Amino acid sequence: MATVELAGLSKRYGGEARPALDALDLSVADGELLVLVGPSGCGKSTALRLIAGLEEPSAGTIELGGKSLRGVPPQKRDVAMVFQGYALYPHLSVFDNMAFPLKMRGVSEGKRRAKVGQIAEMVGLSDKLQRLPSELSGGERQRVAMGRAVVREPQLFLFDEPLSNLDAKLRADLRVELAALVRELSTTALYVTHDQAEAMTMGDRVAVLKGGLLQQVAPPREVYERPANAFVASFVGTPEMNLCDLEVEDGEGRADGMVISVPDAANARGQVTLGVRPEHLRLDGQGDGRIEAKVTALEPLGPETLVYLKAGSQQLRARVPGFGGPEVGAEITLSVQTAHWFDVEDGARITP
Repeated sequence: MATVELAGLSKRYGGEARPALDALDLSVADGELLVLVGPSGCGKSTALRLIAGLEEPSAGTIELGGKSLRGVPPQKRDVAMVFQGYALYPHLSVFDNMAFPLKMRGVSEGKRRAKVGQIAEMVGLSDKLQRLPSELSGGERQRVAMGRAVVREPQLFLFDEPLSNLDAKLRADLRVELAALVRELSTTALYVTHDQAEAMTMGDRVAVLKGGLLQQVAPPREVYERPANAFVASFVGTPEMNLCDLEVEDGEGRADGMVISVPDAANARGQVTLGVRPEHLRLDGQGDGRIEAKVTALEPLGPETLVYLKAGSQQLRARVPGFGGPEVGAEITLSVQTAHWFDVEDGARITP
């Protein structure tokens, strides 16, 4: 069982006031694809490097398959890591790059050829095995790096932003292929990215980090529909959730031409943060509350149009299907289909 257990895992670099990773507790099930996501500097890549043995933790423990990795050198951890920068040997062919881990283990040439041929078929490189990395596209080089990791048959895959060097279309195509490949192999995997779209589309679960601290870990739908705090709410989702601070009095929240009923759990707080996904701002008035706003811009994208609005000092975005939406400059009344409520001080979710 290739489970991963992280308990109190921390890393502090010399001279830094705050730890890069702060007491991370995380469990990854056998065969699960868990995505670590967050802004630059949140500690997600640090966690991967600690698991791989490339750095030593300042505190905490790491277990793989129920066995502690304390003191185990990287080459003996049965972990395969795929990096952002491919890390291929430029003087070796695709075949030799992929076969290198097997050669280092003393696997016979015949078995190496059979195994590399099988994996090359899986990653779409069967016709490029004799080429050098310089003769490949960026996407093909990343497939070589993926194939080299897969050929080892490790207990655990670690992916450190492997697609971030690719253009948007190729990145979207490869993330589907990569997720399908990992699930076909049924191998436990941790995938690091700053792209929340990758996190939402690839992961069985998503772990959101900020400033070295774990904010939430849950299936993608739960992270989107029930964010644990205002940071998760604003980080996950494109475009991000609208967040507005409201003054609460007599069961209503008010600010800048807005008025909306607040739940009992928020009623006694005096001030709360309202969160509304762009698709949950209603332009037809068929929702709760009332928001007086002016249309400042439209962004037609084909399947949908993003409507940019200003309500007093608040900047809002709404999502409408197709090429619909009012004209720029129009003054309209909005309502809210689904509201989220957060504490103004610490951003924690207020559960109605």
